[in-house]
Amino acid sequence: MNLRADHVAGAAFVVFGGLLIALSGDLPTGQLSMPGAGFLPKIVATLMIVLGFALASRARESAPLADIGWDDLTHAASVVGVTAVGIALYSQLGFILTMVLMLLGLLILVERRNVIRASLYSVVVVLLAFGLFGKILKAPLLTGPFGF
Repeated sequence: MNLRADHVAGAAFVVFGGLLIALSGDLPTGQLSMPGAGFLPKIVATLMIVLGFALASRARESAPLADIGWDDLTHAASVVGVTAVGIALYSQLGFILTMVLMLLGLLILVERRNVIRASLYSVVVVLLAFGLFGKILKAPLLTGPFGF
């Protein structure tokens, strides 16, 4: 049996789904009429596991793993690095400042976009997201040291 790309991807989805279920185990599921905080993560994780198995079962249709080019690995690692820094800074800097800095890092450092356009885009997108999730949906978003 040749190891194919979808074998690896399907197995990764199954493992990640299992990890999500394990990490969201303490959250209350609630009931269908009044779902708790653990309802959506468990549904998403279960779907990830089921679809991961489906992907792995049809792996013979994908390219062999050895034939995949890894030319874009540095770009992907840059995105993962900027995101990891954003995750690490979120609790100290709050939602707005962290997300603006993370989007700026992704757009300017990784994607090499114009600084002025990237700055304007980052601020507008983050403020719209904050307005939607923080104000309209009343999701508890962390505030930073400056009160936003």
